[in-house]
Amino acid sequence: MDHGLNERQKRFADYFIETGNATEAYRRAGYDCKSDSIVSAGSSRLLKNVNVSAYIDSRMSGVDSKRIADGNEVLEFLTSVMRGEATGKTLRGVGMGEQVISTIEPSIGERINAGIQLGKRHRLWIERQENETTANVTINGSIGDTCPDCNKHYRECEC
Repeated sequence: MDHGLNERQKRFADYFIETGNATEAYRRAGYDCKSDSIVSAGSSRLLKNVNVSAYIDSRMSGVDSKRIADGNEVLEFLTSVMRGEATGKTLRGVGMGEQVISTIEPSIGERINAGIQLGKRHRLWIERQENETTANVTINGSIGDTCPDCNKHYRECEC
């Protein structure tokens, strides 16, 4: 299914799917690349094109979803980093040019960063403010109200 794309639009979309970089895809698809501003504007315009966007979405839906982390998996990983449960591997010198693979825990900075990312996700850093306001409100009558002086509806009142 071509989604009504011309050849260059299709090439742009395919290169964008391959690289994830709109400006590189724009250049590789054969569009005018006289300046960076032309490339930036053109690639942005193509990504906003309904047909190009639909083509990219349809192609991306075929990507193996087991290979891509979902939201819960990302949150679980960030939590394990923050708690120091996730570990990594590094080479450690043991002398005379020898090295061994050692397991390392996340640094304090990495743990703090994971905590910040989780906090942003859970909207913990949003400032909330309560305001109390006092205002005088004058109501000049509403539907069904009568004037206290003449007992007529406000629309008919001549007081």
